[in-house]
Amino acid sequence: MRVIAGKARSLPLKTLEGLNTRPTTDRIKETLFNILSPSIPGSRFLDLFAGSGGIGIEALSRGAEYAVLVDMSREAVKVIQENLRFTRLSDRARVIQKDAASAVRSLYREAPFDLVYLDAPYGDGNLRRALEALSESPIITRSTMLIAEEKKGADFSFVNELGFELTRIKEYKTNEHVFLRKIRETAEVEHGKADRSVSGEF
Repeated sequence: MRVIAGKARSLPLKTLEGLNTRPTTDRIKETLFNILSPSIPGSRFLDLFAGSGGIGIEALSRGAEYAVLVDMSREAVKVIQENLRFTRLSDRARVIQKDAASAVRSLYREAPFDLVYLDAPYGDGNLRRALEALSESPIITRSTMLIAEEKKGADFSFVNELGFELTRIKEYKTNEHVFLRKIRETAEVEHGKADRSVSGEF
């Protein structure tokens, strides 16, 4: 795994070995950041379920102002910190060892984040718990973009009851990125409808 673009371009990152983690492949990461690129410079980025920290570090490398990287694993936190030091991005990052929902609640004094990335283990309930915590938190606003990684075809019908609208799905061979925002009072959310195209604005 490596940093694809920006200040730390091409630098290799350490990964977790022997643990139940799924580092996002360079190809998928590049596709994701091609979509996010207009929103990254100067942004505040929250990387939940950060694993080795590859997504949050990519955001910092590409110009995010500040990133918080969260993982409940002590081993993961150690690797994240090593990767931040190696890429010389530690000065703009904070690393938290907690489960995602608890971390969200602990961050209530933080200024709102512009981007939130959630890559929970597929189907274990942690993604929903994190979204529930975010739905009640002042750290996101209606302008915050949330991106969840899940297995292809995963059921996201529950997000409306949490106050989110699904605005886009980017599908890959076996997984997908699902883009969410808080529902605006004037928005008419059409259940089950989202843009599944490979291009276009979020």
